[in-house]
Amino acid sequence: MNVSHFHVSKVATTAFSVVALSLVPVAQACTRFVYHGVDGQVITARSMDWKSDMATNLWVLPKGMERSGEAGPNSISWISKYGSVVATGYDVSTTDGVNEAGLEANLLWLVESQYPPFSKDSKPGLTIAAWAQYALDNFATVEEAVAALKSEPFTIVTDSVPGEDRLTTLHLSLSDASGDSAIIEYIDGRQVIHHDRSYQVMTNSPIFDQQLALNTYWKQIGGTVMLPGTNRAADRFARASFYVNAIPKFEDPNRAIASVFSIIRNVSVPFGLMTPDEPNISSTRWRTVFDHRRKLYFFESALTPNTFWVDLKAIDFAAGAKVMKLDLGPDQDHTYSGDATHDFIEADPFHFLGLRT
Repeated sequence: MNVSHFHVSKVATTAFSVVALSLVPVAQACTRFVYHGVDGQVITARSMDWKSDMATNLWVLPKGMERSGEAGPNSISWISKYGSVVATGYDVSTTDGVNEAGLEANLLWLVESQYPPFSKDSKPGLTIAAWAQYALDNFATVEEAVAALKSEPFTIVTDSVPGEDRLTTLHLSLSDASGDSAIIEYIDGRQVIHHDRSYQVMTNSPIFDQQLALNTYWKQIGGTVMLPGTNRAADRFARASFYVNAIPKFEDPNRAIASVFSIIRNVSVPFGLMTPDEPNISSTRWRTVFDHRRKLYFFESALTPNTFWVDLKAIDFAAGAKVMKLDLGPDQDHTYSGDATHDFIEADPFHFLGLRT
């Protein structure tokens, strides 16, 4: 279902919400936003904040690959319609990525997530590790994805984070070359889709409706007067929402990329920072920025001095083409610079983490 903006009529009501929601436990911190520039320019940026090395690498995945939902006998299956470049988590999931049609998918932590029960009688299962990949494989635009996902063709199946005891709880954002945007959450076991070009920012807790309410409060104050400065998800949401529409609309695409990078760095968490009273606030480990028009996928690790990019226009995504991998090293500390498209090497595909029995 489409969800309209959550409006509040009184500053006092929203201020109370700010105080009340500040008591919600903080989730693993990540931020994503969509920049709308001049002449239809669209750039999507995200940060990945995690308490330990996620063993992230970059992969080139061609179209025509056979996929399984990895949920046992009752799994959804499909063949990828589009090739993609993705950033993995532990090389068992797609956490971030873009496809050749210009669609981007980002997974961020949302502790409030509750997924429908799964059984042999449910709709076919899809491992949460392949949720973003399903979107990249099957859709060219946000509108197309939302139309398909409304029918709920699968049941999300989740399990513990690799090496941890806690359940994987995520929400998904989508953006495309037109600047359209959607956020998909599972609240109380029900899918909730927020679809509107104006939904440019997503962070973590609380749920998206409540983030919009908090942001309404900060809009009434005005970003040039005061902005919240902590690493909490709601504060990062407010800062990103203000800055993404306050920065100049540069005609030079490289200047626009520089501005977008400056925002995603502003809402990042300093490397090595851990908050004793809020252990789930984690360091930013890496950032991605995607120029939807030029189809350049930029990657920046917190541990290297250089930013590099992958040019999707220079990649062979044809069915039967090679799967390629760019090894980023422990903590993504391998140094690449400039155009790294040709630094990928052939590799066996990674396997999506599925239902453990």
